[in-house]
Amino acid sequence: MMDSSAHNGTVLIVDDTPGNLALLSDTLSEANYRVLVAIDGSAALEQIQYVKPDIILLDVMMPGIDGFETCGRLKADPATAAIPVLFMTGLSELDDLLRGFGEGALDYIVKPIRPAEVLARIEVHLSQTRNLRRAEQLLTEGGFAAMSVDSGGRMNWLTPAGEAWLADFNARQDLQAAWRLKDPLPGKLLYWFQEWQQQNRRSGADESAEHAVLPGFAVSISACGHPDEYLLLLRRPDGNAEWDLQTLRGKLKLTPREAEILMWIARGKTNKEIGIILDSSPRTVNKHLEHIFEKLGVSTRAAAVAMVLERG
Repeated sequence: MMDSSAHNGTVLIVDDTPGNLALLSDTLSEANYRVLVAIDGSAALEQIQYVKPDIILLDVMMPGIDGFETCGRLKADPATAAIPVLFMTGLSELDDLLRGFGEGALDYIVKPIRPAEVLARIEVHLSQTRNLRRAEQLLTEGGFAAMSVDSGGRMNWLTPAGEAWLADFNARQDLQAAWRLKDPLPGKLLYWFQEWQQQNRRSGADESAEHAVLPGFAVSISACGHPDEYLLLLRRPDGNAEWDLQTLRGKLKLTPREAEILMWIARGKTNKEIGIILDSSPRTVNKHLEHIFEKLGVSTRAAAVAMVLERG
């Protein structure tokens, strides 16, 4: 039996044709993949609740829930939306191909199935997906404060540290701390971004020098691959000097350690990083964070930071 810890990845095959299931299963098993099978969309959706594959090979034409609807449901669920889907179809009409991409499929495999082609496509898409997840993990856990916006200044992505920065920034301007995707940049940040765009059209520069949009809030722009997207790098250059831990403890009824943790949270540090700084375990830091949330009556790190700023 193959060691489950050593396989190249888990592939879910969804097809109602026994011959296709057998061919693909044998091909993938021989290539050291862990193989899961389902004979229709309903079975696939149920199975994914228990074991999430790394990639899905999905037949288009199936009884009951067809491949298009199955893919649509997967992409609508945040728990499964990131799993890459490759459609398998004998259809060649352009409308069917476009519909599949519209449902969120990454690629097509045209029947009759050619094992070498299937393996090549799976390898390419798994490699790309893993690189993307590594980058997302680095940004999420590394305390890197950044956001991306479109040319209209609407936000479409934000790291956790960036969310804390934005909540802090909004609180300083008496704006709501909460934000949603496609919301415009708040207040002075939007004004600065629009000014930079006008200067950029004249100078042709893709990046900006760091600019203080408010005291203690610095931002710069870095080029993005997409022409209608901009990456904003966010920093708190003088944030360290602004925290009076003794006053913070008294106002919010926090313990000395809770006040320290809240300060480091505001600086974009992860539980792991705070544990290293305070010579504690991430689990202990998380326990303190739960107590902080309970005392402040909030449920997120950004909301906790915003409340501190609101109370001065």
